[in-house]
Amino acid sequence: MATSRGGKQSQPLLHSPTPAADGGGGAAGRRRFVAFLAVTAALVASYHLLAPTNPSRYHALFLSLGSNATAAAHLRALTLRPHVAGTEANAAAARYVLHAFSSLSFPAHITPYSVLLSYPVHRSLTLTPSRGLAAKPFSLVQETYKGDPYAEAAAEVISTYFAYSASGSVAAEVVYANYGHSEDYAYLASRGVDVAGKVALARYGDIHCEDMVRNARAAGAAAAIVYTDAKDYGGGAGKGEKRRWFPDARWLPPTGVQVGTLYYMNGDPTTPLWPSCAAGEDCERLSAEDLAGSAAMPGIPALPVSARDGETILKAMGGDVAPPKWQGGEGAPVYRLGPGPAVLNLTYIGNETLATIENVFAVIQGKEEPDRYVIIGNHRDAWTFGAVDPNSGTAAMLEIAGRLSKLQAKGWRPRRTIILCSWDAEEFALIGSTEWAEENMDTLASRAIAYLNVDISVFGPGGLRPRATPQLDELIKEASKMVPDPDEPSQTLYDTMMSHHPPITRVAGAGTDFAAFLQHIGVPSLDMSYGTIKEYPVYHSLYDDYVWVERFGDPLFHRHVAVASVWGLIALKLADDEIIPFNYVSYASELEECTKDIVDKCKGFPVSFSPLQKSIKQLERAATKIHKEKMLLQAENWSLKTRQYTLKVREMNDRLMMAERAFTNREGLAGRPWYKHMIYASSDQDDWGTKAFPDIVSAMDKAKKSNTTESWRSLQHEIYRVARAVSKASAVLDGGLT
Repeated sequence: MATSRGGKQSQPLLHSPTPAADGGGGAAGRRRFVAFLAVTAALVASYHLLAPTNPSRYHALFLSLGSNATAAAHLRALTLRPHVAGTEANAAAARYVLHAFSSLSFPAHITPYSVLLSYPVHRSLTLTPSRGLAAKPFSLVQETYKGDPYAEAAAEVISTYFAYSASGSVAAEVVYANYGHSEDYAYLASRGVDVAGKVALARYGDIHCEDMVRNARAAGAAAAIVYTDAKDYGGGAGKGEKRRWFPDARWLPPTGVQVGTLYYMNGDPTTPLWPSCAAGEDCERLSAEDLAGSAAMPGIPALPVSARDGETILKAMGGDVAPPKWQGGEGAPVYRLGPGPAVLNLTYIGNETLATIENVFAVIQGKEEPDRYVIIGNHRDAWTFGAVDPNSGTAAMLEIAGRLSKLQAKGWRPRRTIILCSWDAEEFALIGSTEWAEENMDTLASRAIAYLNVDISVFGPGGLRPRATPQLDELIKEASKMVPDPDEPSQTLYDTMMSHHPPITRVAGAGTDFAAFLQHIGVPSLDMSYGTIKEYPVYHSLYDDYVWVERFGDPLFHRHVAVASVWGLIALKLADDEIIPFNYVSYASELEECTKDIVDKCKGFPVSFSPLQKSIKQLERAATKIHKEKMLLQAENWSLKTRQYTLKVREMNDRLMMAERAFTNREGLAGRPWYKHMIYASSDQDDWGTKAFPDIVSAMDKAKKSNTTESWRSLQHEIYRVARAVSKASAVLDGGLT
């Protein structure tokens, strides 16, 4: 149920960008920015001259309207206070976004849901180095720095914790488990290190915290501690060099802690596979007892701690020396496997409570096809100030909204409806986007053209990094050619993107809000950022604030503008082009390459990949056929827009839109019914990992380990299931009946 809520929040004055040696500021940065503007103007001018239709001229105008000051002002306003989902500060952020949309004359509204969120009530952690010595308590506090302009607001930051951690107390010896992979626990077992009943100590860096704690529980650990190792997040000081961290450098301070969620599914935990509802409405929910026994819950107490605390624990540990790859960086102590003699006493008490979250929407009604939706999304909630994650994306989305409003004032109306979405409670379990997608699933399945997500618009330097379903590849490349790279103004975003290998990766892991659209419904999806997460060591910590972005992430805010330009241009092409700019030919080629890789890994085993190989050939023929039909239709005389022509366009667009849906399976992936996409989904061992043919890969790994007739039969079954999905997509693209 949607409700409209107003609320005006003033925007603070924009500070001047602060020069920073490693962030791109200073005179050199300003010279690059002037060059960036000049190249932008030249590209826009050439695009305008070549544009054959009115929509294209509006698209050129869109590119000329970028404002780094607007992006910076939105980011500053959104990050004045920490705004965890379910808090008053996040409700204020929702009102800010609603007002921003409404002030642009867009119809805007808020849709609330009542969902289960998790907050800490009590945490304590003490270390007893060895028998007979006094226990040492950890403060578990992230320290502010001298002159921190957000020191007062930092008092509102929720204590460091893992959402949905089991409550309880554990006192046990410690075992060091490297990055917490299942392979790391297998190595410990091979060395005779018993994890059962112990506290597992693992470091961030490779997989998400929910997978780390699940792996610890599967190995028999009674509790888990996850710390941020200085090797990965504290900066690369060389031998004899003094380590520097924020605010003097971009690195995470020694007391910085990366918080997160441990719930292993997506959406409100009390309403799996069906939508939640607003507070006060009658809604079926799982009970507390149901949730306690759910495999999606971590089942053991867990806490995140800082690099300083993690190193203190490691110094007190004995046992065999850990292998070289498990060791820390320069100046770190020697890491040992344990167990003990150090004993950790951990207590965590959490409060899981129903709270109201608010999704905010703006709708720009399509003129010719109002029942076809191009959806732009970003989440708003943050663990702390959220300047990079997620409000760099929110600022870019609001900057896009401002440009679209100016286009409307010039007479532009999109052919198809554009929906701008500000999601809530993403950090807890992609809850806001998942509940809305589940509530509107059938409508979205029949009307959504694409979902375009930007969680984080700017990590730092490093060029455009898109990930998408393959039919969007050509459109991404086309749009990126029209936007100069803010760090290399003589080149376009396309030029720097193509220097990466691969230039475009796939949306598969469930790390952000595209998951419900792609993996639950089958909507073609995109997610992108500028730079990589390695440039952003303050992730999910107290230090993800406006100052960090201003000094290191994007001092001139020209990276924000560049992302907004390519993001918005892709949306405009999807909304305005008469024929949807999808190309499935590359999709078939990619699936063929992925199949070759799996076949090579299964040589000599009792399975046949022939069904899948045949279905991909079928997809290749159907994709080639519709591409040729599209070329012929576009070559027709566009001045004679007969009814027959219009119907042909609509029919072709429906085939292009619906083909991705056919890759889904109503029963879902094995053991994960919410995930329905048979081609791209997260690994069952890594919720952020990208896997093509996830069920085939999982079944193959299990069959190789067990080598039983039943396991090979299960693998063959998954090959058939994927082959049927590919054949379904081929039939949709072909457009006929058998």
